[in-house]
Amino acid sequence: MPFFPCFLSAVFVVRNQSASIENILSDAVAIIADIVSDYELIVVDNASDDDSILVLKQLTGENGLANLQVYALTKEVDADTASWVGLENALGDFVVVVDPLADDISFVPKMLDQAVSGADVVFANNAQKPAQSLAYRGANAVFHSLYNRLNGVHLAKEAPQYRVLSKRVINFILQHPQPAMTYRHLPATGGFARAYLSYSSAPQASRPKRLGESIDRGMRLLVSTTRAPMRLVTSLSLFGAVANLVYCVYVIAVGILKTDVAPGWISFSLQQSGMFFLISIVLLVLGEYILNMASLSNEGPLYHVGQEFTSARMTRLEKLNIEEVVSDSAGAKPPTIERVS
Repeated sequence: MPFFPCFLSAVFVVRNQSASIENILSDAVAIIADIVSDYELIVVDNASDDDSILVLKQLTGENGLANLQVYALTKEVDADTASWVGLENALGDFVVVVDPLADDISFVPKMLDQAVSGADVVFANNAQKPAQSLAYRGANAVFHSLYNRLNGVHLAKEAPQYRVLSKRVINFILQHPQPAMTYRHLPATGGFARAYLSYSSAPQASRPKRLGESIDRGMRLLVSTTRAPMRLVTSLSLFGAVANLVYCVYVIAVGILKTDVAPGWISFSLQQSGMFFLISIVLLVLGEYILNMASLSNEGPLYHVGQEFTSARMTRLEKLNIEEVVSDSAGAKPPTIERVS
């Protein structure tokens, strides 16, 4: 088994997995504890309505798992936003994002090997996908094709959700106004050393993804990560202006060349052809700007952490030799901390 002298953070997004979460985390510890200098497990509970919180609290107790940190969200969010909750609170030199229902945790050593060798981002793509409805697969194919055409990135193939990110990449994403939104595609857009790995592992049974929520997420990704939709609106505006100008010339030509034109037709046509179409385009542009500005200046964050609790035992703290110095009545001296060599 290889050994990597680094600090690894493993982020797990779970929802209603109280029956399996302990086995998932225990398997993760068995795989990563002996291959890195230090590690932490970050669990983001995506607003579970079963006994997940109770189980996770027990796992952070004295007899539970070491190096476990839990973030319990008060409302369900999409997978990317939930993953970012763990990423922005991770302390490791490298962070691996794991979907326990779809990703194989045993593949982490191969991904970490690429990361330690110099890759800022390591993507792993599972050849076996969870079963989804025909409507979802069709909408998914259309979205990825459109996103690839507009942004030059095929999210499913070039930016899968199973990934290892270096701290450098996370700090880069933090500079953006919407890191939870841009986290999905930014690591694949360039400027970083990337590695792509493939494996085949049967995913666990997962609940079908809701088509409506996926469409909403896809539209927000398209609007927030590319100027193409707004460029389409401005192109339509230009086309409308040119088309109406041509029609106005046509109406004037009819008025000059025709003698049997109905009274008022010329002025009415000029007004109707110019105003209604241009007003609709202006309203559409303003609407898109309002939607975009509303997403940027939201009243609150995309997620809310209801509670946070950490393992009672942290192995990296056990590596510190803390000696408390008892002072006399004159005053208390602060404790001295010496690192064990």
